[in-house]
Amino acid sequence: MTSHRPEKTRAERWAEALREKRARIATPMPLRVEGRLSRLVGLTLEAVGLQATIGTRCLVEGAGGNFIEAEVVGFARDRLYLMPTGDIRGVGPDSRVIPTGSTYDAPVGDALLGRVLDGAGRPLDGKGEPATHERMPLTGRPINPMARRPIREPLDVGIRAINALLTVGRGQRMGLFAGSGVGKSVLLGMMTRFTTADVIVVGLIGERGREVKEFIENILGEEGMARAVVVAAPADTTPVMRLHGAALATSIAEYFRDQGKDVLLLMDSLTRYAQAQRELALAIGEPPATKGYPASVFAKLPALVERAGNGGEGGGSITGFYTVLAEGDDQQDPIADAARAILDGHVVLTRRLADSGHYPAIDIEASISRAMTEITTPEYQQSARRFKKMYSTYEQNRDLISVGAYTPGADPRIDEAIRMQPHMMDFLAQGIREAVNFENSQHDLQALLEQAPPTLPARAARG
Repeated sequence: MTSHRPEKTRAERWAEALREKRARIATPMPLRVEGRLSRLVGLTLEAVGLQATIGTRCLVEGAGGNFIEAEVVGFARDRLYLMPTGDIRGVGPDSRVIPTGSTYDAPVGDALLGRVLDGAGRPLDGKGEPATHERMPLTGRPINPMARRPIREPLDVGIRAINALLTVGRGQRMGLFAGSGVGKSVLLGMMTRFTTADVIVVGLIGERGREVKEFIENILGEEGMARAVVVAAPADTTPVMRLHGAALATSIAEYFRDQGKDVLLLMDSLTRYAQAQRELALAIGEPPATKGYPASVFAKLPALVERAGNGGEGGGSITGFYTVLAEGDDQQDPIADAARAILDGHVVLTRRLADSGHYPAIDIEASISRAMTEITTPEYQQSARRFKKMYSTYEQNRDLISVGAYTPGADPRIDEAIRMQPHMMDFLAQGIREAVNFENSQHDLQALLEQAPPTLPARAARG
């Protein structure tokens, strides 16, 4: 016999439907508040009808239902100012603006080694998404200055002139000041290949897109890429993406520092980062201050640079090299001047040396490492000062010597500088494929100075 289930009565069906309705009412439905675009000027989007905090990611609807990401960068009364992170073609009046409630962060992990990313952390090398399982905020985590380890150990960068005369410590922040075309990218590439740091993080911010692949293939090479992470945000990306690129590179460096590793962070360039912030600030109405740069630019620079340096006791370090473009070789450019004040030293590259075929084109007179006195012995510091004095003596009298106006024997110090000048220039020059470690750099300096016995001051020699 087959058993038949009794059919539900009408009252039972109504009761069941009522229970379902009550369950739906008891479960709160998430509300999504959307806004609308009211204005577009340049790259600045103005939205009304929604509320979001600074740094929030928003989705702007474009043509065909596609969505474009944008970040909240300012507000005025009931209006939000957004800056897109990509192409804004297809955006029109009254386009929907949907806040996601999230902020941008950085994917981090050992899987990033050997990879090339854009400013949003997406792969540019065609190798698929990196297998990272952790994320860090782009803004970083502030370190109590009293908890930082002092700079006590030198970092070998493989460049003889820097190792010997501008010794860099682990956790130091150095500026690389140069005009265009004087070899700063080549110098950065040499450091990535020759340094003893555990990890190298390279941020290519605002440079020509053509240079990204050339830097990776011709300057870094396979040897450099094996322990490097490259973040590229070329000049054709939006200002927000360039800012994110610099922050992403710094966040990745912070991750490896927290793992106890010594990191070399190379940022090319700090000037392009400042220019991206200037574009963004001017677009939302901030008034210009110094030579067209709004005040927020000079607040952003130390906020980025201070994230590098040593961690706490037992942790790793971030040694930072930030290139600064001296517009027209002007060392008093406002960004160069601000960077010089917040960094722990600077290496200046000059066009005169580069035009003469001398590489790396480091101007020893104009360069300094503020941490050198803490990481080298007093005896060695005296040797470095002696070299600089001879070099400076020749440079100060270069014009007299060149035109034959100097009479040999008039000043023993100048005579010594003239005799040692070819040896000093050979010491400062280095081939692009030539690595000189820290110990050999110091040995070469001592060997050079042994060829120059101490001389009496000119007045005593004449007396």
